[in-house]
Amino acid sequence: MMRLQEAYEELVRRMREQTLLSSCAELLGWDELTYLPPGGVGHRAEQQALLAGLYHEKATDPRLGDLLATLEGSDLVADPDSPAAVNVREMRYAYDRLTRLPRDLVEEEARLTSVAQQAWSVARANDDFARFRPWLEQVIALARRRAECLGYEAIPYDALLEDYEPGLRTRDLVSLFDELRRELVPLAAEVGDARRRDRAAVLRREYPLDRQRIFGEAVASELGFDFHRGRLDTSVHPFSTLIGPGDCRIATRYALHDFGDSFFSILHEVGHGLYDQGLPAEHYGTPMGEPVSLGLHEAQARLWENTVGRSRAFWRHFFPRARQVFHESLHDVDAEDFYRAVNHVAPGPNRVRADEVTYNLHILVRFELEVAMIAGDLRAADVPTAWNEAYQRDLGITPPSDAEGCLQDGHWGDGLIGYFPTYTLGNIFAEQLFAAASREVGGLEEQFVRGDFGGLLGWLREKVHRHGQRYRAPELLKRVTGAALDSRPLLDRLHRQHRELNEPT
Repeated sequence: MMRLQEAYEELVRRMREQTLLSSCAELLGWDELTYLPPGGVGHRAEQQALLAGLYHEKATDPRLGDLLATLEGSDLVADPDSPAAVNVREMRYAYDRLTRLPRDLVEEEARLTSVAQQAWSVARANDDFARFRPWLEQVIALARRRAECLGYEAIPYDALLEDYEPGLRTRDLVSLFDELRRELVPLAAEVGDARRRDRAAVLRREYPLDRQRIFGEAVASELGFDFHRGRLDTSVHPFSTLIGPGDCRIATRYALHDFGDSFFSILHEVGHGLYDQGLPAEHYGTPMGEPVSLGLHEAQARLWENTVGRSRAFWRHFFPRARQVFHESLHDVDAEDFYRAVNHVAPGPNRVRADEVTYNLHILVRFELEVAMIAGDLRAADVPTAWNEAYQRDLGITPPSDAEGCLQDGHWGDGLIGYFPTYTLGNIFAEQLFAAASREVGGLEEQFVRGDFGGLLGWLREKVHRHGQRYRAPELLKRVTGAALDSRPLLDRLHRQHRELNEPT
């Protein structure tokens, strides 16, 4: 037994060394998106490539394979839910995947995406897709090579999905998105009729940027985000990253005449941050201290952004304070009107600013384009046209520019192919989690009106956060909610809520 314990301790030590290297790359990535001067991009790319190579070297060391072989099937991992069993199981999964990837590919991915991300930022600012196109071509080429190295049964895109949601397959998403399209396209047409009064106009009044930041930070703190262990900054695209225990970074962007863009982005990233801050610190550096999947991570973000942040109870608490902070803009608005404004359905070109009814249609477009690009059925040069045609088909609109169209997200510049579908999974998971929390905690809406969000956060800490990767996402969802992945609760709530909101007042 002593030999097993020593082998396990060595495995954990090696895992934590890998995580420390990864955290250095995360910190450089955060700096790149917030403060790095444009002239430093080339050097940053080399830094990231070196770190990625070092990480890959450690993560594929044959010694890890020996340690895993020693521990697998031993008494130390007899209980499948124990930290040791979870860590060995998930390390085996990661080791087997990483050993299929050559170091030169890993380094080139890190090098390329550092430069491509900056190229995307400049292209978006100048509404110039041609500037980004060669970088997108290289990103897709590397993604295809990655898929071939990792292996797949039928569809190359499956190998990339596995990076974000283990076990998920393209065929599952095709079925899911077909169901969503059938219901959401007509619902959006029904409740988002452009002839109705634009209730969201109030959100486009003038909201001073410094007050947006102050208000956003105050709300984030009240929801439970710990600014002693985290910070909020400004970036071109909102994001969240965990540097390490006690260091969670989130970022948003501000627009003078778009309150919702910044505020709901803050809520979204706060949801990610609450999950990261709730992971068991004693297990940091091992799978027991890591999020279960990106879909579950997105569920935390979408839950706080939408299920909580767009609720009537939430604004009954926060609207009086918002009217004080933004008196010039909101002095003639009441809480009910504001609640209707933040839930106004109006198909638009921008994903981050999308309402709940149309949001998943934005994800559907990106998913279908990604699958086509990876399969070789769509050239990078044809993306703007394909994007605009898909938006016209599913949302009835054509983006006014590439900056508001295919250049609006930074994910492709960052090499995140296969990431987008997890937003929709997050929406579905979030609805199921919130329903379960409502049953078990009870009185959540009354708590929100009082400004008490601890009941919901405590429930999430207990049911989701503390488990790390003890369970894969489907099993965790079943254990917590009693049901498998099911879009019906989300669809039913959207039908019910938005038909009620669009009744004559």
